[in-house]
Amino acid sequence: MRPRHEQRSIRIRAPGRLHLGFLDLNGGLGRRFGSLGLAIDNPTTEVIARRADELVTVGPESRRAATAAIKVVDEFGLRAGHHIEVVEAIPAHAGLGSGTQLSLAVGAALLRLENRILPAYEIGDALDRGARSAIGMAAFDSGGFVVDGGRGISDRPPPVIVHQPFPEDWRIMLVLDRNGEGVHGDKEAKAFANLAPFPDERAGHLCRLVMMRLAPAIAERDIGSFGAAVTEIQEIVGSHFAAAQGGRLWTSAAVEAMVKSMARRGAVGIGQSSWGPTGFAFAPSEEVAQTLYRAFVQDAKAKGLEILVARGRNVGAQIEERTPDTAQV
Repeated sequence: MRPRHEQRSIRIRAPGRLHLGFLDLNGGLGRRFGSLGLAIDNPTTEVIARRADELVTVGPESRRAATAAIKVVDEFGLRAGHHIEVVEAIPAHAGLGSGTQLSLAVGAALLRLENRILPAYEIGDALDRGARSAIGMAAFDSGGFVVDGGRGISDRPPPVIVHQPFPEDWRIMLVLDRNGEGVHGDKEAKAFANLAPFPDERAGHLCRLVMMRLAPAIAERDIGSFGAAVTEIQEIVGSHFAAAQGGRLWTSAAVEAMVKSMARRGAVGIGQSSWGPTGFAFAPSEEVAQTLYRAFVQDAKAKGLEILVARGRNVGAQIEERTPDTAQV
């Protein structure tokens, strides 16, 4: 039997995230991208890790969990041998940060089993996360609405330059297409490499929208101004990426139609998270969100879509240490 101190386990529940757009795809000032995003409480990724004689991973996305575990052990010089259960996983390639959150959850759990606590950006950097955005790592560490400063000449993940709590009463309507997936992996890298030059004046307008409309609207709880800014940012950035999406601003036509229908019923700030296919819209309250849900849920099911109601999450990943005496929760 293993010593008592090696019988403990680490449970981590990591938030999903929305990627709301980029600030500067031009790069003329020496930094490129500059992402804005939001941590959300649904969907989430949950893993439970403990010591074992060999690496065993079970549950959804177990292969990706195994890949992350092997790299964590190698990069940080940890003892090999773990049992990792993926209790729940954010849908893969849906634009919700699934790969980053799973990698960070596995990495943080294995490190804590060795009594090592590191910030998400260090774990993510070692696991080749944050190539263009630090939104996922910031969501894991502290939640909230985040803007990063883009990639400079360094290979390190971008620095976080804005971190704001998201209004507790606002809700996010998510529309998921489980039958589709966004551009990812090598295709994503190729898509970025083949993008046309981004006009300098358009990058300047995006920065102005974020700093002079979107961020102040969050601070003042003005969902109308917030929504108008998000929609405009999405249209500008989406138009630039359309060439990599078959000439479309949206990956899923069905998601696009449903989100726009929600906007006609009072939702604001519509768009697609990252490469999609997940679409989103914002509502001012739980009551309005539930009204929208009831109005569209049957139509969504008929079209093979799923609607989730989420909140902004203003704290990072939930991390819990369990011992043999710990009651199960």
